Amino acid sequence: MNRPVLKLSYNAPVTLTFALLALTALVLDHFTGVHLFSVYRCSLSDPLAFFRFFGHVLGHSGIQHFMGNMLFILLLGPTVEDRFGSWNTLWAILVTAFVTGLVYFIFFPGSALLGASGIVFMLIMLASLAGMKDGRIPLTLILAAVLYLGQEVYAMVALR
Repeated sequence: MNRPVLKLSYNAPVTLTFALLALTALVLDHFTGVHLFSVYRCSLSDPLAFFRFFGHVLGHSGIQHFMGNMLFILLLGPTVEDRFGSWNTLWAILVTAFVTGLVYFIFFPGSALLGASGIVFMLIMLASLAGMKDGRIPLTLILAAVLYLGQEVYAMVALR
């Protein structure tokens, strides 16, 4: 009797690579103490300033923050990549990272931003579009978006 051979598949390359890069950033931040993966008000002549506009989505404040974001990213990312393609997903991540980094840089000069919460929210929205059938948006994904946003707003208010 022939048994099927199980093979691992790198099924969502953008999602999996993003998760691995974020894990690498977490380890680097932990062992070096240098927080390269956050965006904050600095001189635009700083060679790392533009990197930070994109790189902040890879940084996390700790393992709990990382695990919370990666759970959502690994659940939603493959669906979004299947529906919209890897290149479009990559562009959506880059645009979201840049816009959130730029907004934070301009409007919140006294603090730093790190983490993939903006990417998670973008994936929730794109997954809701991917789940549309006959013009109907799944209520479950809308509720997930509302709960996720509520959690983020609460954390922002409670921590200030």
